[in-house]
Amino acid sequence: MDREIILADFQACTGIDDIAEAITLLELNNWDLVAAINGVIPQENGILQRRVNQVQAVPAAPPAAPAASSSSSSSSSAFCPALPSRHIVERQPRMLNFRVEYRQRTVEVVIEEGSVIGEIKQILETELQVPVSKMQLKGWKSGDLSDSIVLQSLHLPKNNSLYVLTPEITPTASTSQNSVLQESLNQNFLLVISHREAQRDYNLNFPGSRTIQEVKRNVSDLINIPVRHQQWEGWPASASDSMTLAASGISYPCHHLGVCRRSSPANTREPTEECADVHMVSDSEGDDFEDASEFGVDESEMFGMGTSTGSRKAPLMPENTENEVDALMHFTAEFTTRYGECHPVFFIGTLEAASQEAFYGKARDRKLLAIYLHNDESVLGNVFCSQMMCADSIVSYLSQNFITWAWDVTKEANKARLLTMCTRHFGSVVAQTIRTYKTDQFPLLLIVMGKRTSNEVLNVIQGNTTVDELMMRLMGAMEIFTAQQQEDIKDEDEREAREMVKREQDEAYQLSLEADRKKREAQEREQAEQLRLQQIQKEADDEKEAIRLSLEHALPPEPADEGGEPISKLRIRTPSGEFLVRRFLGSTKLKVLFDFVASKGYPWEDFKLLTTFPRRNITQLDPASSLLEAKLFPQETLFLEAKE
Repeated sequence: MDREIILADFQACTGIDDIAEAITLLELNNWDLVAAINGVIPQENGILQRRVNQVQAVPAAPPAAPAASSSSSSSSSAFCPALPSRHIVERQPRMLNFRVEYRQRTVEVVIEEGSVIGEIKQILETELQVPVSKMQLKGWKSGDLSDSIVLQSLHLPKNNSLYVLTPEITPTASTSQNSVLQESLNQNFLLVISHREAQRDYNLNFPGSRTIQEVKRNVSDLINIPVRHQQWEGWPASASDSMTLAASGISYPCHHLGVCRRSSPANTREPTEECADVHMVSDSEGDDFEDASEFGVDESEMFGMGTSTGSRKAPLMPENTENEVDALMHFTAEFTTRYGECHPVFFIGTLEAASQEAFYGKARDRKLLAIYLHNDESVLGNVFCSQMMCADSIVSYLSQNFITWAWDVTKEANKARLLTMCTRHFGSVVAQTIRTYKTDQFPLLLIVMGKRTSNEVLNVIQGNTTVDELMMRLMGAMEIFTAQQQEDIKDEDEREAREMVKREQDEAYQLSLEADRKKREAQEREQAEQLRLQQIQKEADDEKEAIRLSLEHALPPEPADEGGEPISKLRIRTPSGEFLVRRFLGSTKLKVLFDFVASKGYPWEDFKLLTTFPRRNITQLDPASSLLEAKLFPQETLFLEAKE
């Protein structure tokens, strides 16, 4: 169905006007309209009932609703009229279901979407008798989350699976099996999923904590088949959609599955049988070698070299392929078809990407690169693959310690392309080494170790070997790599320590520069302020000096001792202890006396002029009165005092 129609129906049924919010809710439910509406609007009688090929409307639906739901393509509009109108106006709180696994127990938690993660832990504390402080709630898609995060902000689907870890609580003997399960939850599973209709295989990595339901939802985006229309093969009989991959019983590290679209009721039987036939053929192909060896078939026929009229097996890699990723996906799928699901996990990507993954990470994370070169024309190919490459010990050892990359050199064009890639990444010596091996010496397993300046081929393992010899040579290469890795780790730690010291020194230097800069700026500001104050003081002093000089020039001349008018002789003591002595006419105004004192640097605004006895403040008298009127005649001793 067109997603625009689904979006319009979803908004009409739920009353959500925000398009972004509506799209987010639909994507969480893989554009399953029924599931999305059930997640937003809980029904009084449970979730909306869905069948394989039709949608059953609720009783309140108008008569036209059943006709609209006759086919799955129009199911989205069939049930919308059936929803009670009050659900569109009054939105009830959305409830989330959590299936929480802890050791040998499973707890079902139903909680409102507006709650926080800490409330889930409080419920689990009551159920599991585990303190919240010692509990780690794992399985969130976005990693570890704090207890204060609101569930609604995570945009979770209605059904979720989590698990609890308690590293501070030592498990008892009864929890040993659950410890294995918890360890599996942290492992990655490679699911090789074959889409029957498109005849295409997908290699997908999922953590063990992912549920089967979540895997189906992710796959629906790739194959464009909703979960409710998917028909699967390969899941264990006891597995349910709510189980995690770790607990479902699938093969580790790789498991093969098949998926196709579920047919309509009229045609259910025939497509199902077709899918079953395909599955049966693939199962029987994996037993060809064993059956031939048991019944003494001729050696040339057993290794695929005969000229029998039987159908020739498909090549591991198509000729002249343009895309290396598609070629390797084809190689992995065909290898699985021939030799079974237990085989090394082949890296899906270019040789350069495999080298980057193996050699150029942190020293502790680096691995050896194992390059498997297959040739269908070699009589050793089937034996090496079925008995060596698919042995449990070899598969486990390669998966843990190697990045395994594969290529088929049966066709000359593919071989030439491989030599070009090897020359580019490892040099001409490796390419020339591969050229020297004859067809009957294949398959080859090249063990490559990354070094500081170049990549080195540690070992070339030919097809004429045994499982024990292969394991010994892999372990020998691993010992060399481990010794080199320890040196690289030491060098890397020392380099990081040096870089950390350098960073700390640089930070300290920058802080010192910043402190010096601030100190210099403070000094500059202080100097500028001092200069400003000095300038202001200088201007004030210049102004005072100008006033003093003008007052000094404006004073009348000092009269002589002998004259016709009365003379007043005044002695004025300054704050420094000096005396100012001058004669004035008795008729001289007090202002002239004040100006005389000011001309000597003692302005009457700042100083007061006092008599000795009786004590009088002359500056408070009228400046226009004369010395005679102020009784400063014929002589008087005065003293200056600064005003407060």
